[in-house]
Amino acid sequence: MRTGADCVVDGLKEAGVDTVFGLPGGAVLDIFSKLYHAPFRFILARHEQGAAHMADGYARATGRPGCCVVTSGPGATNAVTGLATAHADGVPMVCISGQVPSTMIGNDAFQEADTTGITRCITKHNYLIAEPDDIPRALREAFHIAVTGKPGPVLIDIPKDFQQAQVRTEDNGQLDLPNYRPACEPDPEQLDALLDALSRSRRPVIYAGGGVIAGDAAAELTAFARQERIPVTTTLMGLGAFPETDPLALRMLGMHGSVTANRAVDNCDLLISVGARFDDRVTGKVSGFATHAKKAHLDIDPSAIDKSVKVDFPVLGHVKLALRAMLDRGKTADHDDWLRKIAEWQEQHPLDFDRQTNELLPQYVIEQIYNVTGGKAVIVTEVGQHQMWAAHFYKYTEPRTFLSSGGLGTMGYGMPAAIGAQAGRPDQLVVDIAGDGSIQMNFQELVVAVEHDFPVKIVVINNGHLGMVRQWQEMFYNNELSATVLGRKRRAAMERLDEPTNNGYLPDFIKLAEAHGALGMRVNDKEKVAATLEKAFSSDRPTVVECIVKPDENVYPMVPPGAALADMVHGGVLV
Repeated sequence: MRTGADCVVDGLKEAGVDTVFGLPGGAVLDIFSKLYHAPFRFILARHEQGAAHMADGYARATGRPGCCVVTSGPGATNAVTGLATAHADGVPMVCISGQVPSTMIGNDAFQEADTTGITRCITKHNYLIAEPDDIPRALREAFHIAVTGKPGPVLIDIPKDFQQAQVRTEDNGQLDLPNYRPACEPDPEQLDALLDALSRSRRPVIYAGGGVIAGDAAAELTAFARQERIPVTTTLMGLGAFPETDPLALRMLGMHGSVTANRAVDNCDLLISVGARFDDRVTGKVSGFATHAKKAHLDIDPSAIDKSVKVDFPVLGHVKLALRAMLDRGKTADHDDWLRKIAEWQEQHPLDFDRQTNELLPQYVIEQIYNVTGGKAVIVTEVGQHQMWAAHFYKYTEPRTFLSSGGLGTMGYGMPAAIGAQAGRPDQLVVDIAGDGSIQMNFQELVVAVEHDFPVKIVVINNGHLGMVRQWQEMFYNNELSATVLGRKRRAAMERLDEPTNNGYLPDFIKLAEAHGALGMRVNDKEKVAATLEKAFSSDRPTVVECIVKPDENVYPMVPPGAALADMVHGGVLV
């Protein structure tokens, strides 16, 4: 005889879970009493959103499903943003939430919320346990659903009395999901049609997304692109799917994509999307997207195909299997003129910045992070301008080395996700590149890194603004900076500063780091950036490096909202 709480722990064991993130509360005390004796490492977050992002970061960095446990009511609703973030980016995760006793559901009980109703549209699947005997089956199904097909988060809501009740049904350990059969093997006829189109193409481009990384298909993608000599552009979520040091790499495309990537997509005659979903930040104005090209779409998610862009060659199935089949049957065509044109664009329009200025620019900081790490770190970001600069000025050569909130654009993601990544990959250098606005949303989680001796590094690009919003206000809203200038000390207080090296910005990130038990450093001189980063990255402690950068630097190139990819702007000039 087992209790429902015993079944939760047994289900986690069966799924191979080694790390659980979360916070306790009244509705999950029975589960936590079992976790106390369980063979898992439990990491206590300071906010349920942080716990969910930690599970997300763990999953993205390792390829294994993340797991978090939260209590009912506000515990579950705090986790909502983390679940929505994982859902938007296809991250495998299982969240177990407590619920008030089954007899009290619907009576506005203390800390009651309709968790399954709230999370229905931001999870791949969810469960409200109807009786204790359902718990073993739900755990097994949840982990299976989370990692198969297009990955995603699954929530299991368990009433408190069912955690305490005896589970009487004998568990046969079987999965029975007759209505859940995600496509796997691609259709040979669909592959033949695509390969035939490729044999006739003279200007092909591969457009790779996060599905390549989720499908463990980066090696196959790289081999296929090199075999066929096809240039590759990636989405934000696809960074690392193809080595950006390769001559075929076009870098990221879309709103803040490289000039070369956007021009290549605009001029190609065959666009092969692999594990990407033609989202709006990539396509810009859909009617102006890749208008000269036939379009192919390889994806495991049938709902993604033809969702926003009509394609000519759909290939439904696992991208790893599809790419393997295409490797065996590829038909190389002559792309020499196309590759020469692309090389010309790359030479004319590199991703660059003002290298002559004495001001400390954020692009320079990120380039130095790349140089100091040798491109071998796991880079995590918050959301904003620094996120785009991290995509531009750090070159990714391996999958699962760039973690960021793409689809939902969640500020506050980076710090807890970096902690989750470090928990999953303890021997890897993990660096969170953060903005001064975004980092404040979950800065409290730094203490978790200190408690567990996770040597995460946080580089705060401090420009005193909500930078991306400020850029949009400058470009499209008459430079009316409404609610985007962050806290500053009063002028009288600034004049009393002994070392006014942070421009009087609030908060003082060095003191904030030290208050949490971490190491803090500050730099505002470009000549000292590399040495400061080397010192920080060699430390075995969690470390915050605050970089005081030019406050009004903008991210370029940029495709204005509603424009086509061909209409890129750099500093107010069409390029």
